[in-house]
Formats: sequence, C-alpha cells, structure tokens
Amino acid sequence: MPFKLILDNLSKHIHLTAGEQEIFCTYLQAKKIKRKQFLLTDGDICKHSAFVTAGCLRGYTVDKGGIDHVLSFAPPDWWIADMYSLLSQKPGILNIEALEDTEVLLLSKVNQEILYQQIPKFERFFRILTENSLVASQQRLIDGLSLTAEERYHNFCKRYPTLIDHLPQKQIASYIGVTPEFFSRMRSEMVRKK
Repeated sequence: MPFKLILDNLSKHIHLTAGEQEIFCTYLQAKKIKRKQFLLTDGDICKHSAFVTAGCLRGYTVDKGGIDHVLSFAPPDWWIADMYSLLSQKPGILNIEALEDTEVLLLSKVNQEILYQQIPKFERFFRILTENSLVASQQRLIDGLSLTAEERYHNFCKRYPTLIDHLPQKQIASYIGVTPEFFSRMRSEMVRKK
C-alpha cells in the first residue's frame, strides 16, 4: 500500500477509520524529486506540507555571504515545509532541496483546511506536529547558544540516527553550525578520545 508510511505516521497521534484514511489519501499528491532539485526555493510561497516516503530533503537558508545554514533534514517518515510561509502565505526564506532522489506526498494548505472541516481530528494532528516543530526549533536555538559543537553533534545524532553515516559531513557541519574543516577535526578528536 503506497500510503502505509504516512498512515502509520498519522496513527501516532490520531486514529482514523478506514473511510477517513481513504478521504485523506485522496488529498495527497505524489511527487518525485531528483537529487539536487528543489521542492521549494526562498522567495516562493509554500503551498504544501511534504511527507517524505523515500530519500532525504534538507531545509536551509543562505546568508549574505553565500553560506548555507541547514535548519532541518527530512528522511523517510518526516514532514517538512517552510512553516512561516505555509502559515502566513507570504514568500518564505527556506530552500528545500533533495539530497538524493526523493519521493514525497504533498498535502496542500487548501486541502489541509478542507480536511479540518471534513475530519476535525486532523486539527489535532497538525497542532501536535506544529507544537513539536516549535519545541524542536526552540531547543535548537538554545543549543546553538549554550552547547559546544560536540554537544550539538551528539544532539544531531540523537535526532537523526539514520543520517549519521548517510549525509556528507559538510551537511552535518552546517546543521551544527561549524565549518566542514572544524567538523572534520572535531570528529577526529572524538575518535581519538574513544
């Protein structure tokens, strides 16, 4: 069943009848994104939430100096969107790029609103998703201000255990807020300490 992963994801927070599952699935749009292609670029208005079924996406911004700053990764069974743009329907600042060939299920903001009317328990699901996103963002901000790079790396490993050996080091370095060179030295030092 092509929707099993997303339905399992929903079942972590809400119970849907078979009929409700069927209605939900009719609102989804499957999309394939090739490696290095974008689901969203900064300046676009985010019109969908994306649920990753295969592959991996990264959400990032680019500063005035041209440096990428990774805010999040979305491996299979994760949702991703430019939350500011999706909720405000204003141009966003997030780029969402495929790190490898990726498959997603898109749920448009319009269809999400329809779901709220048809199946009110979806408001609970997306409220929980938004709350979890807010908590994670706040924790990342606090970690960036108060933890060492090594501690931030350990938190990355806890949050994304399937990506540790899967992502290029420069992506992980960007996520924890260090240069690739510093990250390489830090990892070498960590190995020596073991």
